[in-house]
Amino acid sequence: MKGLLLRLSSLDADAAAAVRVIAHFQALLGAGRLDPAALLRSVAGLAECPAGLELADGRAFRAGPDGAVVTGPPERVSGEAALRPAGRVWLERPGRAGPFDDLVLEWLAIAAHTAQQPFRVADPALVEVVLSAREAFADRARALRLLGLASEQPLRVVAVMGPGDPEVTALALLGRGGVPGTVRVAHVGAYGVALVQRAAAGSPAAELRAAVRGAVRAGIGGPADALGAAASWEQALAALRFAQPGVPADAVADHDELGAVVLLADVPAARLAALPDVRRLAGIVEREGGGRHVAALAAFCRTGSLRAAAAELHLHHSSVAARLGRVEAATGWRLREPGDRFRAQLALHAWRLAATGERGSAAAPSAAVPSVTAPPGAAP
Repeated sequence: MKGLLLRLSSLDADAAAAVRVIAHFQALLGAGRLDPAALLRSVAGLAECPAGLELADGRAFRAGPDGAVVTGPPERVSGEAALRPAGRVWLERPGRAGPFDDLVLEWLAIAAHTAQQPFRVADPALVEVVLSAREAFADRARALRLLGLASEQPLRVVAVMGPGDPEVTALALLGRGGVPGTVRVAHVGAYGVALVQRAAAGSPAAELRAAVRGAVRAGIGGPADALGAAASWEQALAALRFAQPGVPADAVADHDELGAVVLLADVPAARLAALPDVRRLAGIVEREGGGRHVAALAAFCRTGSLRAAAAELHLHHSSVAARLGRVEAATGWRLREPGDRFRAQLALHAWRLAATGERGSAAAPSAAVPSVTAPPGAAP
């Protein structure tokens, strides 16, 4: 992070200021359990204006830029952000909002969530030990204990990739999603990695899809015994290869939801790329506007409905129909036929796997010896 700040300072003052905001919150999150009042004092000083926080239980806090507690209702809210499931955070400027207020509010909301949950940045060395099948049983148990995770409870691993610092990307995604339970986040290799233990064994896919944005994508492993977290790590990396930035339903891939389709990840990328259906899809993408046609195809295959696909893409159904027509003309598929639609869905999966394999961005490690610090094919 310090190196990135130095590089950005020499290139773009605004970019450097934005990274300083993120670095400030990263330091707060890495310090352990956050006290709401202390959090507000820190953020008010950063923003140089009063800041406020209202939690779901009705407790409210305000602090001035000098760190003093401010009482009473806010005088003028210049910007605010909602907390999930309830509550809000805000800044109080007398004039217009500052250029980075939205960024401050977004991260304040993430940090406020962590103030209510056992959710923090973890030591990556400990996380690597937990994820490795090669470490001794006793060492994995000790690492779990030091991370504040229960060795007798199952956990899921979430692997996150996106632009910028992987750890920050993962923190933002899980914080915005308000994922309940005990969460530990670290930067491992090319990935932001989260270890998630929650009371219910369900997947955090719904929360992450509601929070994902931009070029971020995530893969979710299935539940595994905490001392055998390497299995969920391997599944998370396999699922990540199916994830495609853009539509939330595509950007977050859940290993459990993929089912038998996940076996495609074992097929070499070059072999997938050579399949005629995959070559046809790749040819469509290479044409002008082809990416939009393939996005329409993915939405239609997923929803099975022209109108549902249009709603997901925020388009008129006639526009989606036109794009699907071009796909049918290029492939010979009849997408209203269940067999052809299934074929198209498999081709989409294979095309994504071939693309991620060629970029070397998320190849899964060997089942026998899962690699933690540098999975084969990991992005530099």
